[in-house]
Amino acid sequence: MGSKLRYVKGDLFSCPSTHSLAHCISMDCKMGAGIAVLFKKKFGGVEELLAQQRKPGECAVLKRGFLALNPVATFGVEITKQKYNQKPTYETLRQSLEAMKVHCVENGVTKLSIPRIGCGLDRLTWDNVSVIVEEVFQPTDVAVTVYSL
Repeated sequence: MGSKLRYVKGDLFSCPSTHSLAHCISMDCKMGAGIAVLFKKKFGGVEELLAQQRKPGECAVLKRGFLALNPVATFGVEITKQKYNQKPTYETLRQSLEAMKVHCVENGVTKLSIPRIGCGLDRLTWDNVSVIVEEVFQPTDVAVTVYSL
C-alpha cells in the first residue's frame, strides 16, 4: 500500500472545508502557545473540551459544521500530556492517534488535516511521528494531509 500521508506547504486553516482538523494539547486544555493558540481563537470550545475529561492517550472532539455538505466537520485534539508544560511521549501520541482513528471511522471522517503534530513545542521528531501516523491510519479509509508552513 502507498503512503497515507499527503504533504502540503501552507496554512493548516486553509485546508478544504470537507476536512476535519486535529492537533495535540494537554489534558488541562491551556492551549497557550504554538498552533494551539490559533485553534483556540478559531474554534473556541475550551470548556467543551474540558467537560469531556479526556486523559493522555485519548482524544476530545468539537463538532463544528462548516457547510451543509459537511455536517461532521470536527476539530479533534489528541490529549498527549497532563499539563501544558510537560512533553508527550511517542506512546501517548500513538494512543491518542488510535483514539482519533476510532472517532474518524465511527463518524465517517475520511479526510483529516494535521500539522506536524507533537513536533513543534513538544519536541518529538517528525521522522518518528510520521511512521506512527502512517501505521495508525493505514488500515482505514482516512486520508491524512500534513500541513507545514
